[in-house]
Amino acid sequence: MMKWKVLSSENISKHRYFTARKDVCEMSDGKIVEAYYVVEIPESVCAMAITENGKVILVKQYRHPVDEILIELPGGFIDKGEDPQTAIERELLEETGYEFSQVNLIGKVAGNPGVLSGYTHLFLASGGRKVASQSLDANEEIDILLTPVEEVRAMLQRNEFPQALHVSCLLYAFQKLDEG
Repeated sequence: MMKWKVLSSENISKHRYFTARKDVCEMSDGKIVEAYYVVEIPESVCAMAITENGKVILVKQYRHPVDEILIELPGGFIDKGEDPQTAIERELLEETGYEFSQVNLIGKVAGNPGVLSGYTHLFLASGGRKVASQSLDANEEIDILLTPVEEVRAMLQRNEFPQALHVSCLLYAFQKLDEG
């Protein structure tokens, strides 16, 4: 099996947060795929962030595409030219007001690689101290929930985190914590 050859690519829509494009591709056996639609999104970051008091910082916010208020992990898009480590440290400070003594990369996952480009970099942060107020984007309303680690594990087991990329982060983070 080989990568497909892109014969042409046309942007259908271009926006700050995504680009939709239509590619015409040639498969390794020579078959032509007349229209393969791709949504390009920026890479993103999220973290299971634990305070120095042993509480996990969860964020509660309205998510318009699914029309629900969700409990999630803090995170967001990586800015152009920014590395993932810097991005998660910035996002944690902006969304929660916390800084962390340790921030470790624990994984990298693709949300839906059949349609979406971009990866999400997953982190485990620990030793969090409140150092500032939230500094939210104009379209963000975020409530902070400080939750015991074992309660977060129970919430995960009860399927209370609908954000699939955050579930991946939680699973990897708990695996890392359990390893010691």
